[in-house]
Amino acid sequence: MKREHLPPLKSLQAFEAVARTGSVVRAAEALHVTQGAVSKQLRQLEEALGVALFERRNRGVHLTA
Repeated sequence: MKREHLPPLKSLQAFEAVARTGSVVRAAEALHVTQGAVSKQLRQLEEALGVALFERRNRGVHLTA
């Protein structure tokens, strides 16, 4: 894979934090950024990869298969 095709590191960090905590809010707290910043990074990563990475539910987010 060429370097220019790699997702931004901040997007990967946001993905990892949300996957680990199960919450955009808790991920934002862990990364010391706003909830909106984490949501934006996730949205950009999903668009770049062309897949949904999480199922959004009332009580948090869950990884997709």
